[in-house]
Amino acid sequence: MSDKRTRLVEAAADLAHRRGFRETSLAEIAEAAQVPLGNVYYYFKTKDALAEALIERWLEEMRAARAAWEAAGGPVERLEACIDVAARGREAVARSGSPVGGLCTELGKSGGPLAEKAKALFREQLDWIEVQLHALGGGAEAPALAIHLLSGLQGASVLAHAQGDPALVVYEAEMLKAWVRRLPQRLRAQA
Repeated sequence: MSDKRTRLVEAAADLAHRRGFRETSLAEIAEAAQVPLGNVYYYFKTKDALAEALIERWLEEMRAARAAWEAAGGPVERLEACIDVAARGREAVARSGSPVGGLCTELGKSGGPLAEKAKALFREQLDWIEVQLHALGGGAEAPALAIHLLSGLQGASVLAHAQGDPALVVYEAEMLKAWVRRLPQRLRAQA
């Protein structure tokens, strides 16, 4: 990826997180990236094309994070590593909300091709969490448990942002990690 293109995507990510993607103009993105506005169109023919690049960037970041979590040990440790990411980002979340959750919500309101592409951000996360829960013995319950875990993280992000309180993310992260640690025993008892 060229340096200017990278700067444009990074500026779009930052501004979309802080202000919303639709509320941010290409001119503001160009200014933040220190790229002349006319050059933006060389890399992105439309603002939607820039949004697609932003979605792809976040997918790549999530995939890289999941690869690191895979090295954390067993499924409990991998899920805890996933949960810890939310706790580490608590200050930014309290200021501006979840970057992925915010973009998916915003694009989902208008529907269309971008909303469909953005669904992959949560779908990939849910699928990975579900695989870990299957490894814990979740069986047919694994999809619902995955939704519970991701909903807890995203819900804590919404509350932390609404209240301006990063401690809410930390609290929920600790509760979810404790739940994940107890889960294998609960699943064995149900079997």
